[in-house]
Amino acid sequence: MIGGTTHSEIDFESQIDRAQTGSLKWDKYKGKDIIPFWVADMDLPSPQPVLDALHRRVDHRVFGYTLAPESATEAVTEYLANTHSFEVDPEWIVWTPGLVPALALACRAYGVKGDAVMTLTPVYYPFLTVPGFADQELQSVPLVEDSVNRTWEIDFDEMERKVTNRTRLLIISNPHNPVGKVFSREEVEKLGQFAVKHDLILCSDEIHCDLILNDKAHICAGTLSQEIVDRTIIMMSPSKTYNLAGLACAYLVIPNAKVRHQFQKVVRGIITEVNCMGYTACEAAYRHGEPWRVELIKHLNENLQLIYETVNDKWAGAKIYPMDATYLAWIDMRHLGLKNPASKFEKFGIGLSEGSQFGGEGFVRLNFGCPGSVMDEGLNRMSKALAEF
Repeated sequence: MIGGTTHSEIDFESQIDRAQTGSLKWDKYKGKDIIPFWVADMDLPSPQPVLDALHRRVDHRVFGYTLAPESATEAVTEYLANTHSFEVDPEWIVWTPGLVPALALACRAYGVKGDAVMTLTPVYYPFLTVPGFADQELQSVPLVEDSVNRTWEIDFDEMERKVTNRTRLLIISNPHNPVGKVFSREEVEKLGQFAVKHDLILCSDEIHCDLILNDKAHICAGTLSQEIVDRTIIMMSPSKTYNLAGLACAYLVIPNAKVRHQFQKVVRGIITEVNCMGYTACEAAYRHGEPWRVELIKHLNENLQLIYETVNDKWAGAKIYPMDATYLAWIDMRHLGLKNPASKFEKFGIGLSEGSQFGGEGFVRLNFGCPGSVMDEGLNRMSKALAEF
């Protein structure tokens, strides 16, 4: 018994009806026989200790404006130290109701109109849009497909060719969404040194860092050399790992006081406080969610293995490289010759993310954070679609 829940009570196979809940994921196809595998929230129940903590908070009966409880901040600092060997001063933590608004505000905090932001593509699509919202240039550097080793590599030479004296930020996703790669220590250090060399702020989105599916080690950017850490913003949240996205709770770790104050200055009057439920869930997840997370990784690996077997053995021409992390499979459908293959799959009852919105035309992204029976049905429908194509 851990946190009021036994391992036998962790249920990832029951299907939870999300109709009538305002679900972004499911309401996109409301009234249609389309199973959604697109946006990154899981059709799995959050940990029971988190649910118990939320019930206790509801029983308090008052939901006013909420400051970050000391206990929540303590849970974050302990988690970072124990899980990622990152010793954090509580003053370094800046709470936000999400990482996407934090990315947008970072562009404004560290650059002005006409400046530039660099990122590695394909990538989570807000990385591609937030620079434009700030009237800044997007500098996209494509990852290099290594078909021999079946992975993706950073093109540091292309980064050097594209960087200019107007570049202000380097935004990375590690583990990388959507290709599922965990960058090695050497790669993270080279990215940090690139930021130092060109006087950039390094924004490291590490929201998927607790969803490692193999024996790779996540290297937190906050554990690098001091000269790198002094210009780094580490972006984190328990939302992806523990399926808490709707509670809008995230945080940034900004060790350098000047860099931190720049961000906080821009935030004033724009971004809202995190709500009391978000803090409650974050603390409970970090303090009591580990047994649940371990079982989740096992479940995700079972679904991923089924995807590997289906793509590699049954879908001639399609490709998927081994994934290190996340519950988002990046599947190469370029053999179909379709600019937007996801739209074609909708006709067969499958709702996928279109690769082009990530900068990967001809690919689809499939969320496999679901019960195994749903995964089976989804892959069967995709197989039928491909047979028709």
